[in-house]
Amino acid sequence: MKIDNFDKAILRLLQENSRLKSDSIAEQVGLSATACQRRIKRLRDMGAIEREVAVINPDVSAHNLTLIVQLVIERCDAKILKALTTQFLGEPEIQQCYNVTGSFDFLLIVTAENMTTYDKFTKRVFFDNPAIQEFTTTVVMENVKRGLELPIT
Repeated sequence: MKIDNFDKAILRLLQENSRLKSDSIAEQVGLSATACQRRIKRLRDMGAIEREVAVINPDVSAHNLTLIVQLVIERCDAKILKALTTQFLGEPEIQQCYNVTGSFDFLLIVTAENMTTYDKFTKRVFFDNPAIQEFTTTVVMENVKRGLELPIT
């Protein structure tokens, strides 16, 4: 993806506040509002902006328990990886999913209402899946930093 300094400045502003009006962005980056609108549309069309979402305060949701799960699969082959990835994409409790190197194969960020609902989730998603050899859960005591903004240089 090829982007210039104007695009980078626009992306930095939109990461901080995706509701900024194009005339406000244009003023801050030194472009006309029309040029800024065209650039934002192009950034969306090319996939530089994947989506725009509201970041909800976890206290509003019943899912205020966060868990980090390290998952080891039985054997690493393309078919199993694809099946697990497809399954994990369909699980709303799984907020983030990473296929990683090291002593485990997947790192998941999971939310649950409480330990009882997490236990039901693990039985349904992990214990009932023969491809999963083992998993380790770490309970998050305090969320020190939660961000989605990427450094754009």
